[in-house]
Amino acid sequence: MGYYLVFVGVFLWCAMASHINGLAMMDGKLMSSSANNYDYGDALGKAILFFEGQRSGNLPATQRVKWRGDSALSDGKLQNVDLIGGYYDAGDNVKFGWPMAFTTSLLSWAAVEYESEISSVNQLGYLHSAIHWGADFILRAHTSPTTLYTQVGDGNADHNCWERPEDMDTARAVYKIDANSPGTEAAAESAAALAAASIVFKKIDANYSSTLLRSQN
Repeated sequence: MGYYLVFVGVFLWCAMASHINGLAMMDGKLMSSSANNYDYGDALGKAILFFEGQRSGNLPATQRVKWRGDSALSDGKLQNVDLIGGYYDAGDNVKFGWPMAFTTSLLSWAAVEYESEISSVNQLGYLHSAIHWGADFILRAHTSPTTLYTQVGDGNADHNCWERPEDMDTARAVYKIDANSPGTEAAAESAAALAAASIVFKKIDANYSSTLLRSQN
């Protein structure tokens, strides 16, 4: 299982958390407290932009990574479920639910804990979009109170066929957890992701925030 999404999420969190050990607010922007004055705001923006490059599904008009296109629009079709969207995990085309949920949790807590700092460099809206994209897929994958789809694509098969996600034209295997095939860790992390995201959107989209909470019932 790849963990590129998790790595970048952790990087973003650590970059924000380090403001107590080397970053300071000056003139409304994130600055280094050292003499070098590295542009941490620019680094933060690039970390968030990474997630747009990992998007799967129908891309919005606001997509900034222009070399990416719509992809994997048939995910879940053979099983009669809508598993379009979410994030590719790394340089391959598999979508892993557990790392995606952890990343969504981490991004959500970054938005909660460091809202003013991220807003000061005009990245809060982009971060909200990244969280929304991940949370939407988790909602879609939670097809019943006891069923959660946790993976789209087979890692071994995928790694034997290197291609752009936009060029995929084969049916994709999907994997789920339910009463017969339990997976506590993935279920718990998905619930945590939706709960954290609901806090993020409580002030800016109350209806969506409520949807995130209700989905866990």
